[in-house]
Amino acid sequence: MKTPAATPDASRAPTGARSAAAPPFWTSRRRDVLAGYLFIAPQLAGVVLFVLIPVGLAIWYSLSDWNVFTGEQTFVGADNYAALANDPQLPSVLWATAVFCVGVVILNIGLGLLLAVLLNRRFRGATFFRTLFFSPVVVSVVAWTLVWGFLLQDNGGLNGLLGTVGITGPNWLQHGDTAMVSVIITQVIRSVGVNMVLFLAALQGVPSNLYEAARIDGAGNRVLFTRITLPLISPTVLLTSIITIVGALQSFAQIAVLTSGGPELSTTVLVYYVFQQAFEFNHIGYGSTLALMLLSFVMLLTLLQWQLRRKWVFHEQ
Repeated sequence: MKTPAATPDASRAPTGARSAAAPPFWTSRRRDVLAGYLFIAPQLAGVVLFVLIPVGLAIWYSLSDWNVFTGEQTFVGADNYAALANDPQLPSVLWATAVFCVGVVILNIGLGLLLAVLLNRRFRGATFFRTLFFSPVVVSVVAWTLVWGFLLQDNGGLNGLLGTVGITGPNWLQHGDTAMVSVIITQVIRSVGVNMVLFLAALQGVPSNLYEAARIDGAGNRVLFTRITLPLISPTVLLTSIITIVGALQSFAQIAVLTSGGPELSTTVLVYYVFQQAFEFNHIGYGSTLALMLLSFVMLLTLLQWQLRRKWVFHEQ
C-alpha cells in the first residue's frame, strides 16, 4: 500500500520562498502613488472646499427662494431661471459687462505688449520704468480705487489739472459714458503691469539669431514683429487673454467703490449685479442664478480660447 504524500508545511518554507509568494504591501510604486496624492491633497482640498462645494450650494440656492432674515427656504424649481428672461435690467447689465470686458481686454493686452516691446530694449532707466509700470499691481485694489475716486471727482485732481490749460472737465463718475471709460482706464492702469511682465519674459525668450537672419534678408521692423515676434510669443498672448478676460468678468471692487453701478445701470456689470440681488435686495436664489450665469460665461470663453489655440498659437499641433 502506498503512503499518501505529505502536504508541504508553508510555515517551514524558507523565508525567501514566502516573500516571493507574497510580495510586501508597500512597494515602491504604491509609495510613489501615496506621495503623489499627499502632494496634491492641499490643492484638492482647496478645490473641493472653495470651488465644488460653493458651486453645488449655488445650484441648490438657485432652485429655491431663501429668506435669510426668517430662515425660510422654499423650493421653487426653475422659477429663478425663468426670471432671467423677464428681468428688464439684465440686458443693460449684460451690455455694460460686454463693454467693460472688451475695453479692459483690448487696452490691457495692447498696452501691455507695447510697454513690453519698448522696455525690452537696453537703455538707461529701463529697470526704473519696468518697476514704475508694475508697481500698481502690488497696491491694494481698494486703496488704488479710493485714490482714483478722489482724482475723478468734479473738483478732483484730474479736473484741476485740466483747468490749468483752460479745459473744464466733467464729473467723470456721474455721467454714463465717462463713468464707464473712467472705470476701464482705472482697471487697465492698475493691472497692465502683469501682462507687461509676462510679455517681457516671452520677448526675452525669442532667439536673436532669427532677427539677424531676417535682417540680412531685408526684413523691416514690421515684418520682424508680425512674422517672428508675434508667432513666437503667441502662447503668452493666449495666457494673457485668458487671465485678462477672467479678471475683467470678476472685477467688483472698482465698480463698488467708484460708481456703485451707476449712474443708473451704465457701470453695473454682472458680478456687481449678483452682489446687488443677493445681498442688497435679499434675492439669494436669483443672485445664485446670476452667479451661475457668470460662471458659465467664464467657462465658455475660456474653453473657446483654448479650442482656438490650435489656429493661432504657433507651436501647437
